[in-house]
Amino acid sequence: MPINNKNKKKIQELKLEYDSLKKGKEPLLNMIDEVELPENVYNSNAIENSTLTLNETEKILLEMDISREVSLREVFEAKNLARVVEYKKKKAEKEDLNKNLIIFLHEMLIGGINDKIAGRFRKKGEYVRVGTYIAPPPEKVEKMIENTILDYLNNLDVYFLDRIVKFHLDFEKIHPFCDGNGRIGRALINFQLLQFGFPRVIIRNKEKKNYYQAFKEYIAKNNTKTMEKIIFLAVSESFNKRLAYLKGKDIIPLAEYIKKNNLSSSSLTNAALRQTIPAFREKGVWKIANK
Repeated sequence: MPINNKNKKKIQELKLEYDSLKKGKEPLLNMIDEVELPENVYNSNAIENSTLTLNETEKILLEMDISREVSLREVFEAKNLARVVEYKKKKAEKEDLNKNLIIFLHEMLIGGINDKIAGRFRKKGEYVRVGTYIAPPPEKVEKMIENTILDYLNNLDVYFLDRIVKFHLDFEKIHPFCDGNGRIGRALINFQLLQFGFPRVIIRNKEKKNYYQAFKEYIAKNNTKTMEKIIFLAVSESFNKRLAYLKGKDIIPLAEYIKKNNLSSSSLTNAALRQTIPAFREKGVWKIANK
């Protein structure tokens, strides 16, 4: 079920406004990306059950000490994923999505954590599962990935967000690697968005339940609706954040905005979640541009 026309129109309007305002303000947008990096890394790793907090992730990326003992693996996971996020930003302008890029990003992600499986697809005898779902046998992985990439690149008559959603669902269904599939898959979403001139998005750990439900629905019924909603909302929120900064607005917590304007807390929070108001999250706190 493709993204509906109403949401397509909203994305188009946000993109047009973003493109008109960003000229000459690239340093500001780069700064937003830099500040957002720990949040991006934290959420993607947290979805995979990392115990690091956002504050700890930020300190690790800044090479600062943290107040408790954490595993070396989790430190590497944070640093490596940050490298992947930054690398794909540079490559998005120069290189189309391809198998070698995916393998290279995986090597960057898993290198130093498990070098035996880094930078290669699953081999004979290497099976993986997600919950009760068992991924295809390793012998089929490479061909399936090649076909998935071809479908993504060639279906130009399909709306670009629908193509990104379908690719992500297919990629995770194949689960081509022994480890790191989710983090690479989410990194590829942002690579694809950057290629279309869109800002990066954050798939948040708080929405983990819906995110996994989207895969269940796709595997069971070939239903893409839930993932389409997740990606649409993430894109809208990313635009709203950047537009607030590009317009030079005063940015305040949504709770303060609600109190100041004597509004209903539950209705405004729900509106933020549905992205029917231009609210966005920073470090998990809902914010909005003050009128």
